[in-house]
Amino acid sequence: MKKLNQEHKKEKKINKSQQISCSSPEKLLGYFPMKNLNDSLGVKKYIDLMQTATDFRFNVADMISALVYSRLVHPCSKSKTYDEVLPKLFENSDFSLDQLYSGLEYIGSEYEKIIEIYNHQINQKYKFDTFNSYFDCTNFYFEIDKEDDFRKKGPSKENRKDPIVGLGLLLDAHQIPIGMKLYPGNKSEKPVLRDIIDELKQRNNISGKTIHVADKGLNCINNILHTLKEGDGYIFSKSVKVLPKTEQTWVLLNNDYIDIKDKNGNLKYRIKECIDDFPYEYTESSGRKRKVILREKRVATFNPKLAEKQIIEINRQVEKAKVLKASQAKKSEFGDSAKYVSFIPADKEGNKTGDKVKIEINEAAIEKAKKLAGYNMMVTSELSMSSSEIYAAYHNLWRIEESFRIMKSQLDARPVYLQKQDTITGHFLICYLAVLLTRIVQIHILKDKHGTEEIFEFVRDFRVAQVSERKYINLTRSSDFIKALAEKTELPLTSYFLNNTDITKMLNHRF
Repeated sequence: MKKLNQEHKKEKKINKSQQISCSSPEKLLGYFPMKNLNDSLGVKKYIDLMQTATDFRFNVADMISALVYSRLVHPCSKSKTYDEVLPKLFENSDFSLDQLYSGLEYIGSEYEKIIEIYNHQINQKYKFDTFNSYFDCTNFYFEIDKEDDFRKKGPSKENRKDPIVGLGLLLDAHQIPIGMKLYPGNKSEKPVLRDIIDELKQRNNISGKTIHVADKGLNCINNILHTLKEGDGYIFSKSVKVLPKTEQTWVLLNNDYIDIKDKNGNLKYRIKECIDDFPYEYTESSGRKRKVILREKRVATFNPKLAEKQIIEINRQVEKAKVLKASQAKKSEFGDSAKYVSFIPADKEGNKTGDKVKIEINEAAIEKAKKLAGYNMMVTSELSMSSSEIYAAYHNLWRIEESFRIMKSQLDARPVYLQKQDTITGHFLICYLAVLLTRIVQIHILKDKHGTEEIFEFVRDFRVAQVSERKYINLTRSSDFIKALAEKTELPLTSYFLNNTDITKMLNHRF
């Protein structure tokens, strides 16, 4: 009896001094809508077939899914993802860190096939709308000193001096990604537009007319001619500042403008259109200059809020120019404000000379810039489209910018510390798939009633803590989004206590 009491005391002492668990009781669950969608697409069987050509001893499809879910709930480095994020998912990850890097390199080398698989399966369920396709480019910097064949120094969107890689993204009419293309950072975006659209249409069997919508940075006569040659159409913006005088005069005339107002009767923007023949000049590959006449519709708009914003910026640049003029700053120091200054070689008497430079504020340039503030021009081959349809199509480009913003901010796609080209491509494929699944959930499943910020807040915030073998507590804050999702799915997302059955229902839910 004495011996039993001693053993009981000893066991009690061990239990009292027991250390905290090496594994966290917290589990991340906010990715379950993307998992539901991913599972329902049935891409795994096709990626499994692809894998038969390798000697990997882990499942590539499961690795892709795990990395996409990890990117959604907590984007970080691959090693941190492996050590800290994967253990908090409900799926067991049956691969080592070395296998993760090998798998990332493999999917990077085969990224086009994987996107094709996803596109094929998505098209079975939701149908891509490629009557209007949207395209834009961005770039991602790499914190390395030396360039290589892939990471090249070029014009950075973030004004950095590091080597960069360009990423072109093509989206359908609902702004759902249908393809991506990575290219060296020193390459021009304009030919990339043509190459990507041709390649993606061919790879994804996109037939019929596609209207290419792009910002003024991709508007050039070579892109326009190529688009028409392929039987497609285009909507590009054109800077009013560089228009010929006759077109600029037409834009500024008040004639024919229609006022578009909001529900409170406030002016949103003014719009007018015309159809005419317009001349273009281009240079052939032989160097010979040619002229072509194209029949186009021009749509001019005036946005009072944009005008106000642009005038504030003009005034700021003018004030900067005045300060620099007073301090006799060098021409190179004026930057963007130089457009409002004239640099005239002159002596003390005002006579022109090659020695000193006289700096004068260019009042005519300032007046012209303010006069054009708020105006924009859209150029299109689609003569039968109404001006409101053209305006809507062009202004949907913000969704592309949002997709890039998601990659850069929500998914922390950069800076990138990976070295091999295929591994880097694999990393961006994971980011691309995360955007793709999020967009389908947003547009098709949630019917575009919720913004990406709401969705990502839920994905990051929806967490549970395991308190016993079969019981969990919900750590998530209440929100309008989680209430709406709970009502749509009929899942206990707002309940404080959850059990294994509840968790299984969430992970296996079908929309």
